[in-house]
Amino acid sequence: MSDKPKASTETLTPAETSAPHRQPSGKELDWERNILQPTLAKSPERTHHFTTTSGHPTRRLYTQADLPNWDPDRDLGMPGVPPYTRGIHPTMYRTRLWTMRQFAGFGTAEDTNARFRYLLSQGQTGLSTAFDLPTLMGYDSDHPLSEGEVGKCGVAISSLADMEVLFDKIPLASVTTSMTINSPAAVIWAMYLAVAEKQGADWRKISGTLQNDILKEYIAQKEYIYPPEPSMRLVIDTFEFGVKNTPKFNTISISGYHIREAGSTAIQELAFTLRDGLEYVEWGMRRGLEVDQFVPQLSFFFNAHNDFFEEIAKYRAARRIWHKAMVERFQSSNPRSWGLRFHTQTAGCSLTAQQPYNNVVRTAIQALAAVMGGTQSLHTNSLDEAWALPTEFAATIALRTQQIIAHETGVTNTVDPLGGSYFVETLTNEVERGAWDHIERIDAMGGMVAAIERGYPQREIAEASYRYQMAVEKKEKIIVGVNDFISEEKPLEILQIDETVARRQAERLRKLRAERSQAEVERRLGALRNAAKGNENLMPFIFDAVKAYATLGEICDAMRDVFGTYEEVAIT
Repeated sequence: MSDKPKASTETLTPAETSAPHRQPSGKELDWERNILQPTLAKSPERTHHFTTTSGHPTRRLYTQADLPNWDPDRDLGMPGVPPYTRGIHPTMYRTRLWTMRQFAGFGTAEDTNARFRYLLSQGQTGLSTAFDLPTLMGYDSDHPLSEGEVGKCGVAISSLADMEVLFDKIPLASVTTSMTINSPAAVIWAMYLAVAEKQGADWRKISGTLQNDILKEYIAQKEYIYPPEPSMRLVIDTFEFGVKNTPKFNTISISGYHIREAGSTAIQELAFTLRDGLEYVEWGMRRGLEVDQFVPQLSFFFNAHNDFFEEIAKYRAARRIWHKAMVERFQSSNPRSWGLRFHTQTAGCSLTAQQPYNNVVRTAIQALAAVMGGTQSLHTNSLDEAWALPTEFAATIALRTQQIIAHETGVTNTVDPLGGSYFVETLTNEVERGAWDHIERIDAMGGMVAAIERGYPQREIAEASYRYQMAVEKKEKIIVGVNDFISEEKPLEILQIDETVARRQAERLRKLRAERSQAEVERRLGALRNAAKGNENLMPFIFDAVKAYATLGEICDAMRDVFGTYEEVAIT
């Protein structure tokens, strides 16, 4: 007899939780008649659209009537056990705080290495690497298309030599590293593993996260190189390689962050992210991987926006949906596959260039929501990020925000502090049901790749973004300092990245190409091209090319020769 917990299959629908179907108690009706109505007659409520940031209607009062079929044992449960509404660990932050992982990267590898070491000295507990646009697109720093972008939005990495400098004097055996890289993820990861090997670190013990989420690139961020099929092949290659060689490394961070930054609602962010996750599981199983072998190495990445309660509900609903899907769709029997682990970043799209010090407050509220929602890892944005990459001063305040939440607020003392709240439980149910509606629609289309090719998630996000912008312009949604409460401002000191970065990178590449064995590079790139034409896992071939100091652009070009490139069809 199996002792596998039964998935929660009785999720409430919007019809069961929306106002027309409520059955208020006699006490609530008496309150409305005797207290509320006389009060409203004297003092009407504000003329205001009472909705969440995503436009979800919010009632005046939530009571037991909003949870008519809610079963706390089934729908809430206990922390560390299914359905994981209250968190994936029994003690949550009482045992271990979330990883404080400030996103950093600018200029050359030397510049970013210095920032990494500074942040670690200030109490950061994990690294998170931002790469510049040429790196993200698979071009070397001296490529003509890289002009004007080298080191501007992240660190410039063109070869293993750059990666060696990036992690100089940083022991990869004892520091977890997150890398925000997608189309060239396999190449950058191979460089990272080569550095770890040179440091003497055991691959089976190193830990970190590779973003590697190509589906959300087609949906939202648009930094893709190859068409969907070969791109998905590369992702599954990393899954397979990771299972065999790096069991503690997350080979993907399935990202809703960029979907939300593109303008989605909270429900769309949740639905599209989790459906992306299900797509990766399906493709991994088609490769022949066992579900409970590779899924424990899948992690997630969510946005933390301004609506405090909506964000908390989103994280709680995410855990319930993932558990249900893993047990019912994939017959998973491993609890490590059921528990959704996620990193959170505060909302970059909420930051304003106007009155930038207001961004400190926004970030603090968003970070608190992530913690109250049970995140495992957190990045807090800096006050100046609507202007430029963060200065050291701004990055330090952002890190201190996390530390204050962790050590001064008391919110880490108990698990799921808002569990049982009528409002939070109702909102969790509504967010979950809304997400399932999108997931089921995508299932009917044949999966996420098919939905992307039809433009479904792209269109949904574009429409949601338009609706939100209209609400801002009509002042139905107030953004302090932007469409109300406007005042004079002093200039802000920002981080400047000049063109000397591009010159230094070009010189480093010139020297690298002169000193390496060009014949050996060509041999290994040729082997990669041949493997790309077949069905072999490409990670070993990429790793061999990296070790010979083939550049990022050369390796990506070898695969471009075989896979071609992708051009999105415009949605109408």
